[in-house]
Amino acid sequence: MQLTEANYYSREADEAFLSVSQYKDFLRCEAAALARLRGEIPRMTSTAMLVGSYVDAALGGTLEDFRQEHPELFKRDGSLKADYAHADYIIERIKAQPLMVHYLGGEVQRIFTGTIGGVAWKCKVDSYIPGEAIVDGKVMKDFEPVYVIGSGRLPWWEAWGYDKQGAVYQELVRQNTGERLPFILSAATKEPEPDLALLQVDQTMLDYELAQAEEAAPRIDAIKKGLLEPDRCGHCAYCRRTKTVELVRTEDLKDEA
Repeated sequence: MQLTEANYYSREADEAFLSVSQYKDFLRCEAAALARLRGEIPRMTSTAMLVGSYVDAALGGTLEDFRQEHPELFKRDGSLKADYAHADYIIERIKAQPLMVHYLGGEVQRIFTGTIGGVAWKCKVDSYIPGEAIVDGKVMKDFEPVYVIGSGRLPWWEAWGYDKQGAVYQELVRQNTGERLPFILSAATKEPEPDLALLQVDQTMLDYELAQAEEAAPRIDAIKKGLLEPDRCGHCAYCRRTKTVELVRTEDLKDEA
């Protein structure tokens, strides 16, 4: 399947290729990820996601098209809702930083495909600078550490799996260009006065996460193809909604604890 801007996010493309967002979905809960892939769970678009896409569109030169495609950005009087008006200020702050402008000024939304762990993958790079860097733009609440169940408080880039993203992006770019380029996060916060950061993810982290993706990909692919049954995490909204209630003894719960 040849990927284009028009079909990149299609269900057909998601069936044919593994992506970082799918990968992280399957790591969280295989059953929920498969249900989402099959359309059993609607794909929700949150304000937080739209703000990030708004900033991406502005920096990529497609903001007017984005505004036309998303009338929900506007109030009844035609003015921008507060979240997107603040996004304009975040964009101004970014554009006032020459180094951020440089790193975000590469080839935007470049699509790459390849294989990891014997499975077809896809990615779309926010800013690809040949011979220099792979850059992904992020807009988030703040840069504080994030608590992750089972892992404790982690740096924001690790908690949100951006090291996993960087590993996959770097490998797919390498397969297509022969260059192993640094992975850089160009990040801004949504605080009243936004904080800004340029962060190059350590190569040892990328190497580790690439090995993890290579190991996990065959199982995920087999689940997508119906060859294996997905595991249920037992805690997410999908698992709570679809579980069959059984009688459990409190003694058994104590044993599990």
